[in-house]
Amino acid sequence: MQPQAAKAMELKSLVGNRSCDECVLHPLCRPAAVGIEEIERLSGSVLARRPLERDSVLFRAGEPMRSVYISQNGGFKTIAVNENGDEQVIGFYFPGELIGLEGLGAGKFRVDAVALELAHVCEVPLSALERVAAQRPDFQRQMLRAMGEGMARHQDHLEMLGRKQAQERLAMFLHGLSERQQRLGRDPQQLHLPMSRSDIGSYLSLVIETVSRGLSKLQDDGVISVKGRHLRLLQPERLEALAHGDD
Repeated sequence: MQPQAAKAMELKSLVGNRSCDECVLHPLCRPAAVGIEEIERLSGSVLARRPLERDSVLFRAGEPMRSVYISQNGGFKTIAVNENGDEQVIGFYFPGELIGLEGLGAGKFRVDAVALELAHVCEVPLSALERVAAQRPDFQRQMLRAMGEGMARHQDHLEMLGRKQAQERLAMFLHGLSERQQRLGRDPQQLHLPMSRSDIGSYLSLVIETVSRGLSKLQDDGVISVKGRHLRLLQPERLEALAHGDD
């Protein structure tokens, strides 16, 4: 085996291959995309994939931010806790998405990140990102795009909370998940919901009964089909109209 091929195989064994094609950092791990020197530096810094059980904490608010994380499989939620100890879900993350970028400004995490199901993550030290970004303008653009998408999700969340009708919030949430699936190269009409109805309610500032009734109504109207935590969009155009308050 050629030396470059052997090093590429070693890196692949470090980070695992499940969902790697969907990962935001995937361009860094392909020999065709970067030189072997960058791969050697990154392979010396990216930690081996590690498992997290459901409800395990990936990081907590206030901890120093030395790395960002990428889920190879399994979803995560981020939680903000106010001074009274009240919790609110403020974000969801899926395989291939960077987790923890909110801490870049202050140098420490601003939220708790919790696994929604059995998950495997890669930990990428900030020092590794900085080294590669200094030499790879294409990677800088990749990172800026990832940060921009995170900011857009935050803006969408604020817009959801501003909607008066609970059904509009729910439709906008599902439509947003579908768009994220499409950006990650997955089927936008087949959604896996690793979060609970309670988590969705917290994210949308709705009680769990309202979330359950809203999903049931969308199913009764033929817009979606729900089986446990698997959801299929039957009328994506109508869901989009509902999300924009046009239906």
